Amino acid sequence: MPGAPSAERPVPPALLITGTVGAGKTSTAEAAGGLLAEAGIAHAVIDLDELCRFWPAPAGDRFNFGLLMRNLRCVAAGHREAGARRLILAGVVETPGELRRCREAVGTGLAVCRLRTGPGELRRRLAHRHRGDPDGLHWHLDRHAELDAVLDRAGIAGSEVETGSRTAAETAAAVLDAVGWR
Repeated sequence: MPGAPSAERPVPPALLITGTVGAGKTSTAEAAGGLLAEAGIAHAVIDLDELCRFWPAPAGDRFNFGLLMRNLRCVAAGHREAGARRLILAGVVETPGELRRCREAVGTGLAVCRLRTGPGELRRRLAHRHRGDPDGLHWHLDRHAELDAVLDRAGIAGSEVETGSRTAAETAAAVLDAVGWR
């Protein structure tokens, strides 16, 4: 698992924070945005789930990935044109082909950092998120197992950060360090 970029390897201006459901992608991305703001770095945080929230999904595109790529292309270009030096994306990309499409949509180099969370912590987070929604909890626990295996097979992350009991800010700092942004 590669660590921070070397002096010979340029640091990409965009970062995808990925991981299974409940890993802390969105919270970490928001906290990373806060750290960049504190450092005075113009940036945008983009929650990929929000760019493809549409029902019903078309046949053959279970998670609206095609819509996500169309919207990401527009949103990323708009943020870059507005002066963003860094783009932080929070979401799931399941295959090397999807990662290639994501890079093309962003229009810049893209680092990928996967968040990992132990099963006990993950279950606690999902139970909290889905309290009063046993069907949602069951779906997300099943999706976690499925997605964890998918991400393992894809091997698209250039770095990984264990979230454990870290706060979102601590996880964000570890992610920014891992991709060479701090």
